Amino acid sequence: MRNFKSAAIRKGLALLALAGFWVVPAGAAEFSSAQTQEIQGIIKSYLIGHPEVLRDVQSELDRREKEAAAQEREKSVTDNASVIFNSPYQAVYGNANGKISLVEFFDYNCPYCKVTMGDMDKLHAQFPDLRIVLKDFPVLGPGSVEAAKVARAVAVQLSGDKYWKFHELLLGEKRHIGKAEALAAAQNSGVDMTKLAADMAAKPVEEGISQVMQVADKLNLTGTPSFVIGNDVVVGAVGFDTLKLKVESMEKCGKTTCS
Repeated sequence: MRNFKSAAIRKGLALLALAGFWVVPAGAAEFSSAQTQEIQGIIKSYLIGHPEVLRDVQSELDRREKEAAAQEREKSVTDNASVIFNSPYQAVYGNANGKISLVEFFDYNCPYCKVTMGDMDKLHAQFPDLRIVLKDFPVLGPGSVEAAKVARAVAVQLSGDKYWKFHELLLGEKRHIGKAEALAAAQNSGVDMTKLAADMAAKPVEEGISQVMQVADKLNLTGTPSFVIGNDVVVGAVGFDTLKLKVESMEKCGKTTCS
């Protein structure tokens, strides 16, 4: 039986327990009530004397939670790769056969998505092997949903650069975007409006938006824009430089971070 009577040892064990490293060895006797109270007292006394430890513990907890969330998202990307990268309900810009895919989940009423549009243009110009996948993720109200429906129907008629011009035109609007604004952008892009109306009423439009919402939920996306590149999920308008580094790493080693 181990000797827990040494004050130094008891303090060490208490601090190890606090840090999450204490594991009771197989066959060791459990602490008595008195020993438990003594250890709790040591912990309390130490924390009162060194409150900065709580900040360090919280920082470590935050780090572990973020790491666990990233691992969970990475698994979700792997499990849903075909839907994320190769769904029939999406528009593709850039190199349709590119080896590197950058998926953007966006909302036409998202101000950060409007800023990010310029970043996507620069990435397209700089990386000829980049395949940009656009996924309508209408989370900012009914107007966004209506605009997404129009966009999904436009994608039946337009693809590649032609679709991107429609996308830029609509996303570049300063006012709130709804059905009327989306229809105007479609008409200005040369879309057959009669066919557009029929396509908007067709089942694939609803199915496409529903699929995006489902996969976004699996990826635990909390806002727009959000991106998927490789197995990495990036939430927020992180800027051109961050996205560029990830694309460059994909080119270099097939991962968003090269060791």
